[in-house]
Amino acid sequence: MSGGSTTSSRPAAPQGGQGPQGGHGPMGGRGPMGGGRGMAPGGKAQNFGPSAKRLLGTLKVDTPKLVLVLILGVLSVALSVAGPKILGEGTNIIFAGFISLQVPAGATKQQIIDQLIASGNEQQADMIRSMDFTPGAGIDFDRLAVVMIAVLAVYILAAVFGWLQARLLTGIVQRAMNRLRVQVEDKIHRLPLAYFDRVQRGELLSRVTNDVDNIGQTMQQTLSQVVTSLLTVVGVLVMMFVISPLLAVIALVTIPLTILITTLVARRSQKLFVAQWAATGVLNARVEETFSGHQIVKVFGHQTDVEADFARENDAVYRASFGAQFLSGIIMPAMMFIGNLVYVAIAVVGGLQVANGLMSIGDVQAFIQYSRQFTQPLSQLGSMANLLQSGVASAERVFELLDEEEESPDAEPAETVPEETADLAFDDVSFRYVPDIPLIADLSLRADPGSTVAIVGPTGAGKTTLVNLIMRFYEVDAGVISLGTLDTRLMTRADLRSRTGMVLQDTWLFSGTIRENIAYGKDDASEEEILAAAKAAYVDRFVHALPDGYDTVLDDEATNLSVGERQLVTIARAFISDPRILILDEATSSVDTRTELLIQRAMSRLRRDRTSFVIAHRLSTIRDADLILVMEAGAIVEQGTHEELLAANGAYRRLYDAQFDAPAVDDETDPVDVEPEAVLTGPVPVVSPGAVPPLPPIPPVADEPGEASTRV
Repeated sequence: MSGGSTTSSRPAAPQGGQGPQGGHGPMGGRGPMGGGRGMAPGGKAQNFGPSAKRLLGTLKVDTPKLVLVLILGVLSVALSVAGPKILGEGTNIIFAGFISLQVPAGATKQQIIDQLIASGNEQQADMIRSMDFTPGAGIDFDRLAVVMIAVLAVYILAAVFGWLQARLLTGIVQRAMNRLRVQVEDKIHRLPLAYFDRVQRGELLSRVTNDVDNIGQTMQQTLSQVVTSLLTVVGVLVMMFVISPLLAVIALVTIPLTILITTLVARRSQKLFVAQWAATGVLNARVEETFSGHQIVKVFGHQTDVEADFARENDAVYRASFGAQFLSGIIMPAMMFIGNLVYVAIAVVGGLQVANGLMSIGDVQAFIQYSRQFTQPLSQLGSMANLLQSGVASAERVFELLDEEEESPDAEPAETVPEETADLAFDDVSFRYVPDIPLIADLSLRADPGSTVAIVGPTGAGKTTLVNLIMRFYEVDAGVISLGTLDTRLMTRADLRSRTGMVLQDTWLFSGTIRENIAYGKDDASEEEILAAAKAAYVDRFVHALPDGYDTVLDDEATNLSVGERQLVTIARAFISDPRILILDEATSSVDTRTELLIQRAMSRLRRDRTSFVIAHRLSTIRDADLILVMEAGAIVEQGTHEELLAANGAYRRLYDAQFDAPAVDDETDPVDVEPEAVLTGPVPVVSPGAVPPLPPIPPVADEPGEASTRV
């Protein structure tokens, strides 16, 4: 990849080729069939209260708008609450008109009351006394029309204010989620590489996508309802006490019952919601890991194992989700049952109040509506515990990511060196992934400007770790790495990495055109620079055979290019960045011989006038290096040129013999039973001078990608 990027290859492992956390994959997993899990699911979660409070804290930026939301909510609820009372007046007008037709015209209201009392119908007399009507007049339609128009206006205004509140709140929540995504994105760039070795990629993606989306949906669905429901409860309660304190007390029975049921259910379901989202993260990691290694799974016939792993983890998601949803789903039916009991009690007591003339029938009707309005928001608040717990569980996972330890800050004020500085030195450098397991100890070396330093050694020797320390993907435990005479820790990471280009074994190309992928190495690259880099890296040789040339769009995995072609594009990207320090990490390990020769030529061009570090297992690719370092167990055991190291008859010679003159396996010995270490650590065969098999020569590098390359 180009200089300035913060992506690194897998770190060298402290033991047996494994990463710092024991995984084999770049994210600490174990490959398509592995059992690595990265972060343990269902870790200790924060309490609901602190997490919810912190989540609400993300809205502080929009405090003035939240105040406006509250005002609009008060207006909408106030109008909605006034509606039943006004509508009750309409009911009184209709009922009074009906009663007026049942009494003789011309009689007064008092005369009718006296007649009822005289006949022993005192309850009817009390009911008539509480009504306002003119005997024989019938329904007052003019007055009824005014009431109906008032009710219609009240509900229309309530709907308008409610719509404005919802629209404003939607903007607030979405802006908060936008800020949260930015925080997560910025946090990821500040995390040390060790975090990505520890956490599986699918788990991280689940937090960044699923959990953040779930938080947004939760806040969007609950905030408006919570505000409206609480205001409705308060407003309705006031109106109920105005109409009838006795019935209001009966309705208040629902509040403690609601709190009790919600608390009991929430306490049990919160743990299940946390487990649900943790299990979802593990399942996502499994799916991502399996499909990224789909071909490997097929080749080794592990489909059954993969399906079994998926079924087990999918079942864990099912169990956690079912338990959480079932428990939280109990709340709504329980609230409805309590509401129905209260409704019956209000209807009975209200009827008695009307019969005794203590209330009008319109007030009873209004109160019944208020009882529904009162129990409905309480039921909504109870059912929203489901969403709130799920959202807060996701918030805990996102906050856990945001609270992860970051890279140490850059020095303030930072220092720098001249642009042409290209000499690099290690002085007594020590480093460990795990404190108790030594890896690199007291390592010292110097790379002069323009020189090529090759690093070889068995898997797990610390080769890639060495270049990761150069890039400050990890910080040294002791010693100093210097660029020129300046400790690289006194420079900003961006400054250091902008001077460094990397070409890795695992090619990384993004979804875009070939031109855009090459230009990724330099922000302001011109068309001439892109073409020059492409020709220097031999990309120009194959790109014209593609349908759209440099405008060919690569898919997510760049599968429309071969492995070698993808590697050449990454070399062109490094070319265009024009780094002073170049790191080549196993850049030809997975390509055919013909493509390897092209890549070697391109890298030879790229190394000109640059300080280069080349990590290689194929010794043929580093024969012409100015200095070859042989590493074992994190230490440099030999250094020198190719010829000097062969003559020394040491570790380098053993690696050489293992590749080009490995001892024959006895016919009666099963090759599978031969340990790989036996080739590297067994006795060195005696080879007479001049019997050393020569390494295949590297073809000369032409100044232009012309005749020399056509003879490959």
